Amino acid sequence: MSDNYITCQEENGSINISEEVISSMVRTAISEVEGVAGLANTAGAELAELIGLKTVSRGVKIQFVDNQIVVDAIITVCYGCNIVKVAQSVQEKVMNVISSTTGFEHSQVNVHVSGISFEK
Repeated sequence: MSDNYITCQEENGSINISEEVISSMVRTAISEVEGVAGLANTAGAELAELIGLKTVSRGVKIQFVDNQIVVDAIITVCYGCNIVKVAQSVQEKVMNVISSTTGFEHSQVNVHVSGISFEK
């Protein structure tokens, strides 16, 4: 389990949201975007899995910088889809999910397209 939390100081105390929770919501949101073939693995995630470490952040990296959530998503796009439109749809969907589930109005979503998926 991750020890990384995004913390919001409130007048009654603090609210801590695990980065894994946000990562899971982001992955689900991305999977619902038309034209996304999937999330790509990073070399670090593949290496961690090879040596037996569980990595749940496949294709998604979450950071908390200057009171905003910063998401880096690495996706593959279906062949024939407009890459820019798919990436913009991912950005909008992820920002909406973060805003509606965490209350953070300001988030940054960086979409990295690492490949194209062809039908078999």
